Amino acid sequence: MPWALVAAVQLTVFAASSLRDAFQELGRQFGQENPAVEVAFNFAGSQELRTQLQQGARADVAAFADQPQFQALVRDGLVGAPAIFARNRLALIVPRGNPAKIRELGDLPLAHRIVVGDPSVPIGSYTLRLLDAASARYGAGFRKKVEDRVASRELNVRQVLAKVRLGEADAAIVYRSDALEAKASVETIPIPAELNPEATYPIAVLRSSAEPRLAEAFVHLVLSDEGRAVLARHGFQ
Repeated sequence: MPWALVAAVQLTVFAASSLRDAFQELGRQFGQENPAVEVAFNFAGSQELRTQLQQGARADVAAFADQPQFQALVRDGLVGAPAIFARNRLALIVPRGNPAKIRELGDLPLAHRIVVGDPSVPIGSYTLRLLDAASARYGAGFRKKVEDRVASRELNVRQVLAKVRLGEADAAIVYRSDALEAKASVETIPIPAELNPEATYPIAVLRSSAEPRLAEAFVHLVLSDEGRAVLARHGFQ
């Protein structure tokens, strides 16, 4: 049921960069159901969001791309118990035309310029897990060969994606949801399922929220069948 309000109220949601498209759609839907509410988003890498919240940034809802970063907020007493609302996998992307002629994950060292996430953010830590798993299949030196070709390490997944779109990288590791959103400008190379780590996305209301009932309503929308359908359309499990 819409939350009846007399004056406009802002609901602030801190969300991982990979959630941008799905959450913007959910935000519009929430606003339609609650016309007096403005949903404002802060999208960034989960590590950056965690730091901002620990330093006192105001927010009502937090949704991250991995559990370790979120658990830091739980330990600090900044959020209530989180719920896992989505899962994701990694994708290997290349520019249209595939200049490095990469056919499979094992060909990744053929790329001259690889862009990945910084290890301090979820996409970077998931990428390292992928490279370690791949080394068992393609040889112990596989991770080093790939890392020798890394041209930059970005602080969120959308920055990684942008490098490929702009032709500044021959290959990159992003989330499957990002590859789906960018399918018109990139090509996706399959990653063997048994090597591909699963990313889990937790969400919770901030204990300091100025609008806890609205925040709970937004979380409820994300967790609902309607919310899950939106997430699925954007490539999340």
